[in-house]
Amino acid sequence: MLEVTKKQTTEESVDICVRVPAKDAANILEASKAFWRLAGLDVRELNEEGDELFSIEEVLGESSAGRLLRGARYKEELTQQQLADKIGIARRHISEMENDKRPIGKAMAKRLGEALNVGYKVFL
Repeated sequence: MLEVTKKQTTEESVDICVRVPAKDAANILEASKAFWRLAGLDVRELNEEGDELFSIEEVLGESSAGRLLRGARYKEELTQQQLADKIGIARRHISEMENDKRPIGKAMAKRLGEALNVGYKVFL
């Protein structure tokens, strides 16, 4: 059964709720989002309390190998110099990797993963 309700929230916008079969919910949600975006409207999801939901990318920004490296290094409470000494490279190479100016190859990812106690695949 399809049920559409409109509830006036302000003079400029309206909340629209749609009840759909649970088995079709994910497909209908994605199709609805695509429709509203084609219409040039922003689509925001709300939780049960009515609070706006944000994606992890919106909150933390784009994930990159460099950001993950910096986070893992902070988690282990190491400076760039300490990490560089631990794996036997120059500190500037750590800086360049954290700023996505130097790629992290598989061999380096394995060294970093071992030094930082994380799986090396996060850096690839």
